[in-house]
Amino acid sequence: MSSNKNVIFLPRMRPLPSRRSVVVSVLDVGSTKVCCIIAKLVPGDEEDLMPGRSHGIEVLGYGYQASAGMKSGVVVDMDQAEQAIRRAVDQAERMAGVMVETLLVTVSCGRLQSEIFSATVPLGTEGVTEADIQRVLAAGSTHTATEGRAVMHALPISYGLDGNRGIRDPRGMMGRKLGVDMQVVSAEVPPVRNLELCIERGHLQVESLVATPYAAGLSTLVEDEIELGVACIDMGGGTTTLSIFVDGQMVHLDALAVGGNHVTMDVARALSTRMEAAERLKVLHGSALPSVVDDRDFIQVPPVDTDGDLPTQIPRAMLTRVIRPRVEEILEMVRDRIVASGFAGRVGKRVVLTGGGSQLTGLSETARRILGRSVRLGRPLGISGLPEEAKGPAFSAAVGLLIYPQVAQIEQFEPRHQRRGLKGRGSYLARVGQWIRESF
Repeated sequence: MSSNKNVIFLPRMRPLPSRRSVVVSVLDVGSTKVCCIIAKLVPGDEEDLMPGRSHGIEVLGYGYQASAGMKSGVVVDMDQAEQAIRRAVDQAERMAGVMVETLLVTVSCGRLQSEIFSATVPLGTEGVTEADIQRVLAAGSTHTATEGRAVMHALPISYGLDGNRGIRDPRGMMGRKLGVDMQVVSAEVPPVRNLELCIERGHLQVESLVATPYAAGLSTLVEDEIELGVACIDMGGGTTTLSIFVDGQMVHLDALAVGGNHVTMDVARALSTRMEAAERLKVLHGSALPSVVDDRDFIQVPPVDTDGDLPTQIPRAMLTRVIRPRVEEILEMVRDRIVASGFAGRVGKRVVLTGGGSQLTGLSETARRILGRSVRLGRPLGISGLPEEAKGPAFSAAVGLLIYPQVAQIEQFEPRHQRRGLKGRGSYLARVGQWIRESF
């Protein structure tokens, strides 16, 4: 990355008011499903909330549809994707009795990239003030993605005073130079813009874009894991994303364009059956681990052509032999990305698996063997009002979007150069900039 005055910032939401409730609408557009949740965020006492959260979450309405027009997190058919989004939002609106105008949206496309930058600013004779923190954050934000990429998140990891690093909150401290280490998350503009267009065609506005691995980590990880170091692996239908949290902050993320749908495709090809039937076989009978009874346990495989051909019977072991190599390949790719991140040592022995693909039988055991770490299955934590079927790992990213507004304030600052979004967002960003200047 290089410094550039024309840095593109994706839209960021303003922090939540601390004393009144707010209705928030979120949209998780995946390769398998589209999920919209409308919820009320209610300010609460710290002792009544999960650590790190400022508001309680009350779900008012939800809607989810089978995804269409999406492949590996990328829009491949705008009309189909738009219709799926419209149906999911409409379903949530009807249940909540609320009209949605703006949405927080997950992003897993655009070849997500995470890099760490440092910046330093001189200090006056007084202690570190909020204005000093805003200056150093703005200085750090001048690091921009290469051409064709946009900054999605600029997250401060830790501060430093006169070379002494690792300070979480320097306010009031004395020093001559204030430094910050920042994680800058960027994405390629065209695929992100195409996703925005699908949403805007439904007369909806994107309030903020949030990286899917960040959202998944926010909803599934507990305080001790985030402090001590943990990797969160979100296995979706078309993508597998990775986020690493250390010392209370996300310090790295990554995304792979491979997921549960690729396992389903392998099953469909190997057993010569339809994708729908292959998905059903994977869910009901599939496993990433062989069993001693698999050779004696037979399952029926529907034919591709339902007119004349009869279902065939195969031993379950054959299905396992198809599934296992792809699952191991995905986990090995994740392991390599963790090592390449430079944070493998900080992660320690903790890994959390989430996402719809994480529910495959035997996946946790396989992940323990390949990753060499203890593994648990992560579900959304600290939320009420969701139906039982929406409380599983497949909805972690959607629920994480409801938590994101509670932590968004750490990246609310105004870069020294002009902020702009992907298209025609001058008025919105001008209002955000004015609000920040008035607040700080």
